Amino acid sequence: MKICKNQTSAQTMDKAIQEIRAEIAQQCQKRKRLADVDLIVLDNSIRESTVGQLRGHTLENKWKIYDEVQRAGFQYKVVAAFSHMTRVDDKFIKQLIAEGENCEDLFAFTEAFESVDDQETLPVGLRKMKSLGLINPIIEIDTLRFRTQMNIDQWCKLLKKRIEWVKEHLTKDGHDPKIFVNYRDFSDAMYHNVEPYLKLTTFLGSLPDNLRPFGLMFEEPRGTYMPIEVGKWCKAVRTMMDLAGWEEGHLFAHVHEKWGLAVAAQLECIISGANGVWASVCEEGAALGHACSTLTILNLLRNGNKKVRERYDCQYLRNAAIEVSKITTGRPPHEKKPVYGERALDISFDFGGIAGGRPSSMDAGDDFDIADFFEEEAPIRISTLSSEGMIVERLVQLFGENNDFNEDIAREMKAKMIEELEGNTKREYMSAPGIATLFDRSGGQMTIEMANVIAKSEDNSAHATAMIEEIRDMWDEWDLQEDDEHRNDDKLKYDSFYNGFMAPFFGCQTCDDTLKGFGALDMDHNGEIDWNEFLVYLKWACNEFPDITEVDELLSVTFRKGLIPAMKDVVLGRQASRRQTRAVKGKGKGRNRPNRRGNAEKFGMTLTIPE
Repeated sequence: MKICKNQTSAQTMDKAIQEIRAEIAQQCQKRKRLADVDLIVLDNSIRESTVGQLRGHTLENKWKIYDEVQRAGFQYKVVAAFSHMTRVDDKFIKQLIAEGENCEDLFAFTEAFESVDDQETLPVGLRKMKSLGLINPIIEIDTLRFRTQMNIDQWCKLLKKRIEWVKEHLTKDGHDPKIFVNYRDFSDAMYHNVEPYLKLTTFLGSLPDNLRPFGLMFEEPRGTYMPIEVGKWCKAVRTMMDLAGWEEGHLFAHVHEKWGLAVAAQLECIISGANGVWASVCEEGAALGHACSTLTILNLLRNGNKKVRERYDCQYLRNAAIEVSKITTGRPPHEKKPVYGERALDISFDFGGIAGGRPSSMDAGDDFDIADFFEEEAPIRISTLSSEGMIVERLVQLFGENNDFNEDIAREMKAKMIEELEGNTKREYMSAPGIATLFDRSGGQMTIEMANVIAKSEDNSAHATAMIEEIRDMWDEWDLQEDDEHRNDDKLKYDSFYNGFMAPFFGCQTCDDTLKGFGALDMDHNGEIDWNEFLVYLKWACNEFPDITEVDELLSVTFRKGLIPAMKDVVLGRQASRRQTRAVKGKGKGRNRPNRRGNAEKFGMTLTIPE
């Protein structure tokens, strides 16, 4: 087939393709840099994760975070930022030193001066470092902020003075202080005028070996600039370091999040000459957070970097990021957080060539299996796009092998999902309670083994857990009133369960429908309801309807939207009556508590079993 109109057009096309290939080859050198760099992480989890949080870190929090980052293998750690007030940091440092932690690897932030008008007084950060026994300062400066009050010569003179003081007063037991200078307003300053920081870099790199800092740090504090811009500015600084003969000097990047570009910008900095990052293991931080070390390291790993695997316990990074997120916020990370969110490992499709698909030959450009790397079983995400095989796999994944978990029931489950959507019922089917109740509504029979697995799960909120505990108290009241043989056995006989829980929804205790409904819940067919059998549906209701606030409402939703639909495949063994059952008064066996039947209309506690 003729592609071009004439030979000239063909030559033009071939030349364009050659140029594109050359440009792609040049861009591939960026991947090579990511694969080759020996990345150093200055861990900032103790400090970064608390900035701007609604709840600060307690002393116990700081120790837990410290232990997590130690376990992840981070050698260098920022442990404090001092002020005139006594902070938790002060007490934490005293404990660290008392515990014999190696102060050679611990860093603390300090201002360059007390105020721009008082540069003779030693900054409080340096004073506290001396008194507490820390030796590695991060001296923070802002050339743009003070551009009308300080010129480059003044900055050079001040920094040299501070470095000399540190060398004289913080050297401890023969350990030479590792000094960083942090360009705190770096991106804004470089955007306005590149000259100040580039000249300052040349000066610091030209200092005698005994005064030259351990390295430079810089920030993109607002997350405003494009990755290519931040990368160019980083390359400019590295160029000045090299020109000054400071090739061994470290250059660490730190990028805040705002527009979803933080990790990309941080990677661009590494490509452009940064050999390290200072960051928390998770993204928590001021405003929307920052580019964390976990995502940065994993991006290097997937590009073939073996050095980070040798430096850090990369397989523990996911756990560390999750734990530090929990310590900081009191909650797990957002479920869609890359790498360490709950859904980061999910398999969504039974084919390859798409995010969330299974590995396949189409994935030749990126064969890094994140679930396999973390030695975790990738959860199967269940939706109407899931194959029957995926549904079976998810059932087995959660509840173990069972002959009833087959593609026939999976087809019925997919049909039920579609039916419910068409009926304007929106539910999730991936959680243990979600897929178990779908299985039950689709013609399967819930097993006691499934109930026990769900009973052990801890997916619900603190409020949901409290409501379930209140229902458990109600359950125990009825259990205590049974005969000696059946008391305190985690089970309720039919009469107890009916009077305690079923009566508002089934108006006739001895009717065939009610008895069959009870049979549907009796998973192990022993004539009793096990607490775990009932708990399946309570947990499902809490998970599916998180806005439930009252115990009565929880029971109503559990029966009307969970248990009763699951009973239908048993009850509809014959043609069901279209009548509505009455919410009648039951005999409560002397219990002195509010009658839930009085709220029947409030929560719609009537049952219709359609044909």
